[in-house]
Amino acid sequence: MLVLTGFADEISGQLEEQLDVLAAEGISHLELRGVYGKNVMDLTVEELAQLKATLEEKGIGVSSIGSPIGKYPIQEPFDKELEKIQQALAIAKKLGTRYIRVFSYFIPANESHENYRDEVLSRMKQLAERAEQEGVTLLLENESGVYGNTDERCLDILQHCGSSNLRLAFDPGNFVMNEIMPMCEAYPLLSPYLEYVHIKDADRQARMFVPAGEGDGEFPSFVKALKEREFSGFLSIEPHLHKAFPDHSGPERFKIAAQAFKKLLQREGLAWS
Repeated sequence: MLVLTGFADEISGQLEEQLDVLAAEGISHLELRGVYGKNVMDLTVEELAQLKATLEEKGIGVSSIGSPIGKYPIQEPFDKELEKIQQALAIAKKLGTRYIRVFSYFIPANESHENYRDEVLSRMKQLAERAEQEGVTLLLENESGVYGNTDERCLDILQHCGSSNLRLAFDPGNFVMNEIMPMCEAYPLLSPYLEYVHIKDADRQARMFVPAGEGDGEFPSFVKALKEREFSGFLSIEPHLHKAFPDHSGPERFKIAAQAFKKLLQREGLAWS
């Protein structure tokens, strides 16, 4: 079953408004990144308890913890990251999700990625081992600027770690921004590791994110591929439409993104929950 979720902090900083828009769009989950004006990793014990109670009352599940783990310069000490992964694992368990989104560390500008390969792979393997111990799955996002910003380096990380607790959050828009064609190039290499999807498209020439199907992210063929493989899992709407729709509000931009993607699903006759 396809399950729609989304980065609800792009709707609003207020939880109630986030949940209202999700409900209006028929979206049953959220990817928890920001709420109460804070990053999820900065929530207090009391705030987490309040959040859990509100989500249960509204019938909204948490698809993933949108942590910033690995979204730091590779030169920074790793011990703090090990503390953060334990914190994220505890939050995931408290909120009933088996997924945590992670990144593969920013590489210094104008330096070779290869210079930092061993350190990145060592760190990612240690993070995956912590996840294995707790029965949680880390989702590697192909973010710009990090070691795994290309399909080949994502594959390098996933193959090196060789862990069923480190999988891929496939982000077509981010691949476009890094001059990688999502379906022609990235998908054939990475499809065995794909377990989660970020719904984000991008216009390569304009260098901005756009609604799914309106950019160079090859979304129509991607949705067909999901149908052919009988993909079952989360599809997370992450609009980033501030440049494309600067005069629209957060709720409006999120609705535009959600409705554009739902049209693509409908064209393929795919149902979602």
